[in-house]
Amino acid sequence: MVDVGRVGIIGGAGWLGTAMAKALVGSGTVTAERLICSFRSRKPENSVECAWTQDNRQLVERSDVVILSVRPGDWNSIDVDAAGKLVISVMAGVTVGEIGRRTGSARVARALPNAAAEIGYSYTPFFLSSSEPQDQDIVSTLFRSCGEVDAVTKEEHIDYFTAMTGSGAAFPALLADAMTQDAIGRGVPSDVARRAAQQVIIGAGRLQEHNGASATETVKSYVDYKGTTAAGILAMRDKGFNNAVVAGLDAAFEKARALSVKSGTG
Repeated sequence: MVDVGRVGIIGGAGWLGTAMAKALVGSGTVTAERLICSFRSRKPENSVECAWTQDNRQLVERSDVVILSVRPGDWNSIDVDAAGKLVISVMAGVTVGEIGRRTGSARVARALPNAAAEIGYSYTPFFLSSSEPQDQDIVSTLFRSCGEVDAVTKEEHIDYFTAMTGSGAAFPALLADAMTQDAIGRGVPSDVARRAAQQVIIGAGRLQEHNGASATETVKSYVDYKGTTAAGILAMRDKGFNNAVVAGLDAAFEKARALSVKSGTG
């Protein structure tokens, strides 16, 4: 395993900071003795037994890698000098250029874990701006503790993934809710309808993971079988299912890009 050094999480008391801290220590990627987290008002209950501080500058001094896990709206209040440190931001809409200017670091990455980091099933794309050869391995190692990881070569892809994978459970939940409401409308008890729809989503993900088939291959296999599922797929497509998904992703993507413009980073 790559030695990632000492890690500091600014905003370690937030839900994502807490999830990452637990994943890093739980996976053995970082020991509790080499992790420091900051909080603004109160240390969270059931937190990782690492070092805690309310002084972000102290956190940076004690870290080799600094993770910025704060809301974009709180970014302007962060005042640290991280020159020479690897700085990783999980904020939406703040570019590596802006992060580098504000922190003094020439080693900056933007990463986008999602809510599933809490259970080790996040998908985290990241974009890296650094000339240090080990930095890509460090970023990959850190976020692999939370799930799957990919490096992307264009920063704008991070804004797109803010829309696609940053949604976490929301878009699958939208499908599950539509199925649930349809079942209830047909007289199925609400608790049974919710459980059935939820298990469809859970089972689909586990099955994809188990058999290794792509989503395209899975859909094609059902369509080619020409059974009841094929009839449902074709009807959904005929009613504009694909177009609705594209429209949703496009709207979320534009919102992500607007965040960059609003923060003065794009």
